[in-house]
Amino acid sequence: MNTELREFLRSRRAKVTPEEAGLPSFPGTRRVPGLRREEVAQLAGVSVDYYVRLERGRSVNVSESVLDALARALRLDETERAHLYTVARPTRRARPLPPQRVRQGLRVALDAMPDVPAMVIGRRTDVLAANRLARALYKDFDAAPPHERNMIRYAFLDPAARELYADWATNARNGVAALRVYAGRHPHDPELAALVGELSVRDADFRRWWADNDVYSHGHGSKVLVHPVVGEIAVGYESLVTEDDPDVSILLNTVEPGSSSEQNLRLLASWASSQPNSVR
Repeated sequence: MNTELREFLRSRRAKVTPEEAGLPSFPGTRRVPGLRREEVAQLAGVSVDYYVRLERGRSVNVSESVLDALARALRLDETERAHLYTVARPTRRARPLPPQRVRQGLRVALDAMPDVPAMVIGRRTDVLAANRLARALYKDFDAAPPHERNMIRYAFLDPAARELYADWATNARNGVAALRVYAGRHPHDPELAALVGELSVRDADFRRWWADNDVYSHGHGSKVLVHPVVGEIAVGYESLVTEDDPDVSILLNTVEPGSSSEQNLRLLASWASSQPNSVR
């Protein structure tokens, strides 16, 4: 059974109202949020029985035309559409994922950017490497036990993260949605299952947001951090995927030239250089 497809279709169906889909609605007569299964089937131009099989995770060789029709019926955005294609055609064999290692050249590149917080992010948002300024801005992941070197885990289980992010809820929820995209590509990853299991048990927000089945692509954006040493820093972020491994990206944080955020980041860099034991 294709659990990812089943849960994703159910969650998207619940988010679309009849009015948004251009269907008549009669107040007080609906027992489900969003669209009914037969309404999705009607909008997508497929039989109700066929759609029911899809939503039960019993998909076999779903055509591109059907997936496109479902994406239109459910009003999916670009990220959701891509996720639908991924989960509708899961990997048949659950091959073990090889360990991820950071090439020496990447480590040298990180350290060559002393004024830019930079990290190498791997599967499940694992932090594979970080330069001094990134460790000062977020956390010294190098000093943490291996299983704690993970951005999602940091966001939910480290109290310092809730103080660092000015809008913690939005950042944390986007992180969960990005992790859901990864789950679509690697549904059989045992380390992902362990991470999701731990966070689901230990944090009610994660448990609720994971069940929402939202997906999010965070290639670039912005956020505001409130650092305990230097105060507020508004940063942009760029996530650059490496060519040799699509599950490895270089995360760069930038600040507006001439801004107070740039000044505070410089102060943080100066502080970090004087704290070799805490942010090596």
